[in-house]
Amino acid sequence: MSSLALKSAVADENGSSSSDDYVALGLYEARGERRREPRVLSLLSALLERSVRKNERMVETSRYKDRATLFHGVSAPSLTIHQYVVRIFKYSRCSPSCFVLAQVYIDRFIRCTALILTSLTVHRLLIAAVVVAAKFIDDSFFNNAYYARVGGVSTAELNKLEMKLLFGLDFRLHVTVDTFDDYCSTLRRDGVAVTGGFGDRRIGTELH
Repeated sequence: MSSLALKSAVADENGSSSSDDYVALGLYEARGERRREPRVLSLLSALLERSVRKNERMVETSRYKDRATLFHGVSAPSLTIHQYVVRIFKYSRCSPSCFVLAQVYIDRFIRCTALILTSLTVHRLLIAAVVVAAKFIDDSFFNNAYYARVGGVSTAELNKLEMKLLFGLDFRLHVTVDTFDDYCSTLRRDGVAVTGGFGDRRIGTELH
């Protein structure tokens, strides 16, 4: 099922409140229109950045040692989380809904593993989660060689990241309508709280 069909089905089942969240997050895309940066990108980025800051403070002030995993980079990428998310959206051509599913997958993976979301792990986890989401709900998608170039990793590395994520999720990629709605509501509410409302300014941003 395409993400557009998914959103339509959810809207029909749940009524106007869900539809309001989809519109606010920019999940609807009209065919033929020039792509704009949907608000979900800035709100998701803000929530991830908050988690990274919180986790890095925890690691610094405790005796906990962050164990290196496949998702750890040697150093933090030069791109901010928001810049990276926008890059993925712009070049992968995936639907905005993929970023909602990506957050679901990231949360599930973190709960099932010992991974800590930090500046060394968030970018690799993001590209893997968006790729998995695109393959699961979008009607069309690219191969991993292309996604690897978008994400700034090698094809071999992305293949490993994708498989690690899938096995960590036990290949349970289905997201219920209620869960999808809950994440949309949380993104809309908590994302605005984190950004202080500035996420609204990104609604009409065109991608060049």
